[in-house]
Amino acid sequence: MQIDLDTLPDDPAILQQMLRDVLHQHGALHAENDKLRLLIQRLLRQQFGRQSEQLSPDQLQLGLEDLEQSVAENQAGQEAVEAQQGGRRPSAPPQRNRGALPEHLPRYEVLVDVERRDCPCCGGALHAIGELRTEQLDIVPAQLRVRVTRRPRYACRACEGTVVVAPAPERPIDGGMATEALIVHVVVSKFCDSLPLYRQAQILARQGVTLDRSTLSTCVGRACWWLTPLNDLLVGTALSAAKLFADDTTLPVLDPGRGRTKTGRLWCYAVDDRPWCGTSHPVAAYVYTEDRKGLRPAGHLAAFRGVLQVDGYPGFKRLAGDRADASVGLAFCWAHMRRYFYEFHASTQLPLAAEVLARIQALYVAEGQIRGHPAEHRQKARQDRSRPIVEALHAWLQAHLGRLSAASDLAKAIRCALRHWPGLTVFLDDGRVEMDSNVVERAIRPVALRRKNALFGGNDALAA
Repeated sequence: MQIDLDTLPDDPAILQQMLRDVLHQHGALHAENDKLRLLIQRLLRQQFGRQSEQLSPDQLQLGLEDLEQSVAENQAGQEAVEAQQGGRRPSAPPQRNRGALPEHLPRYEVLVDVERRDCPCCGGALHAIGELRTEQLDIVPAQLRVRVTRRPRYACRACEGTVVVAPAPERPIDGGMATEALIVHVVVSKFCDSLPLYRQAQILARQGVTLDRSTLSTCVGRACWWLTPLNDLLVGTALSAAKLFADDTTLPVLDPGRGRTKTGRLWCYAVDDRPWCGTSHPVAAYVYTEDRKGLRPAGHLAAFRGVLQVDGYPGFKRLAGDRADASVGLAFCWAHMRRYFYEFHASTQLPLAAEVLARIQALYVAEGQIRGHPAEHRQKARQDRSRPIVEALHAWLQAHLGRLSAASDLAKAIRCALRHWPGLTVFLDDGRVEMDSNVVERAIRPVALRRKNALFGGNDALAA
C-alpha cells in the first residue's frame, strides 16, 4: 500500500483505517520474510551442512581409522628409533580383538624352533617342556583359476564304429566360461558390496583376465533368472507377515530415446520381530516399479492383512482406506514426524520446537529400555510410561497451534503431526509395533550407495 504523505486525509477514521492496513501489510511481509529466511537456511544446510541429524557410524569410522592409522605410523617410527638407540623395549600393543578369531577358520602352523638344543649354561641336552602358541589372522588373496573338465572317450575294438563318452555337465550359461562360483562372486560383489560391473572388470584385468562388461552382465542376468523363485519366496514370506514395514526409494533408470534418465521406484517390504522376541526371521524383499502411483503398493499388498508401518505416503493411506473390512491398519513413523520439528529447530533455534524434540526423546528413552522384551511386557510398559508423555504432547500441540501463524513451518509440522496422530499412537496398544519405520529405512540404505556407484540402471527390466 502506497501512502502519499503530502495528501493525507484529515478524517481520523480514515487515518486509523490506513494505519490498520499498513500494519496488516507489514505483518504479512514480516511473515513472508521469515519464511524466505527459513527456506534459505534450510537450503544452505542441505547444500553445505550435514545430511543427517547425527554423524553416521560409517562416517565416524572413516575419521577414526585415519586417525588410528596416523597414530600407528608415528608409533612404529618411534619404536624403530628407540630400538636402534638401545632404549626401552617397545610398549605392549593395545589389547584389541584378542581371542576373537573364530574356531571354524582353518589353521596352519609355522614352527619357529631354536637353532641349537644344548644348554647355553652347562652344555647339557635340552628337552621340550611345552610350547608358546600365538595366533594371527592371515588371508589368501583371491586367485582366479581355470577349471578343466576332462571326459575320456572310449572305443570298442570289436566294433570300430562305437565311441562312448560321458555326457557334458550342464553349465550355468550355455557355452559360457564362467563357473557357478564366479557368477556368485560377481552377483555378490554387485548387489552386496555395491561394486559396479565395470569396476569388477578392472579388478579382473589386474590378474590378466579380460572380461567385457557385457559378459559380466550376462552372468548377472542368468543368475537373476535362476534366483527368481527364491526372490518370489522372499516377497511372499514378507507379505504374509502380520506386521510389515514398507517404504520406497528412487532408482534412476536410463530412458532410451530421450537422452536422459527417468525415476523408477524400488519398494522395500521388511519384517523384523526381534525387538519383541518374535519367532519369525528378519527378511527384506524388494520390488521395482516404473513409477510411484498408489496402485503399485496396492497391487503388492493385495493379500496383506495386518499392521503396516509406513511414512506419510498417500498411497498407503488410500490402500488402508479402500479396505472396507479394515484389514490393514497403519502405524505411522515418529522419526518422520520428528524430522519436521528438527529441521525447523536447526534453522530457527526456537524453544517451541526444542520442547517437542525433548518430549519425543523421552519416548525413545522409554523404548530403549523395553527393546528385546516380549510384546505383552512392552505394551504394559508403554501404557505406564509412554502414554502419559504422548497424551501430554498431544495436548501441548493443540494448545500451541492456535498461537502460531498458519503459514509458519512450525504450524505446518504441528498440523501434520495431529493429522497422523491415530497412526502415531498405534504402538501404545500393540507391543509388536515399533515407534518408527527405521527397520525398512536401514534395509533401503545400501540401495542409495549402489545408486551412487552405478549412477543409473540400464532399463526397467535390469532395475527390477
